[in-house]
Amino acid sequence: MLDAIICPEWEFRYYSFNSKWSAGEEMASMRTGEGDHWFALFFAPGAALHGLAHEAPMYRQDKPWPGIWESLPKQLLAFRNEPAFDTANSTFCIWRKNRDTRWHVGDIEYPKGDDPDGSERLLWILDGSPATYHMWAEHYYGRKIELDAVERIYRHEPLDRQLVGALNPDVTLKTLRADIEEIGYPQSKARTVSTRRKRQR
Repeated sequence: MLDAIICPEWEFRYYSFNSKWSAGEEMASMRTGEGDHWFALFFAPGAALHGLAHEAPMYRQDKPWPGIWESLPKQLLAFRNEPAFDTANSTFCIWRKNRDTRWHVGDIEYPKGDDPDGSERLLWILDGSPATYHMWAEHYYGRKIELDAVERIYRHEPLDRQLVGALNPDVTLKTLRADIEEIGYPQSKARTVSTRRKRQR
């Protein structure tokens, strides 16, 4: 939601989320625009995330490093078989079935290096800290961004005119309508009631 507000042009965003990817499935993604990306799928059996860091030592075009996929539970195989995710070029995959207590990776013999699969470089922002996103976004988008507004989005506070304007005065709730619907982000109760009334008319 933060990227949608700060960067209205979808093709220039890093992060996206589709709460209606398919029946019972939600999808998150990151694209750098330079070939690196990750995709995450949330569905009934659990969650899985794979990524491609094309400069990582474990990158092999159209031939994933041994062990990345071999241990993926059969309940999650639909994730690997999704054509949109380009899993033939993965450098890492992590997964978690819905009753697991931790995330898993395959039985992999890693090459030497601090980040051989590129996962640290691509996933570092997913630490749950608003300050981490704030630091990244100010650098990437090249402008000042209110940390307080970022913190409010991280708390999933409903969107209203003031919150959206604090992040980007050039967008409105109306122009964000399609993104809000796709992401499934909460809006203020007043806005929801107003929208319902318009539809009933």
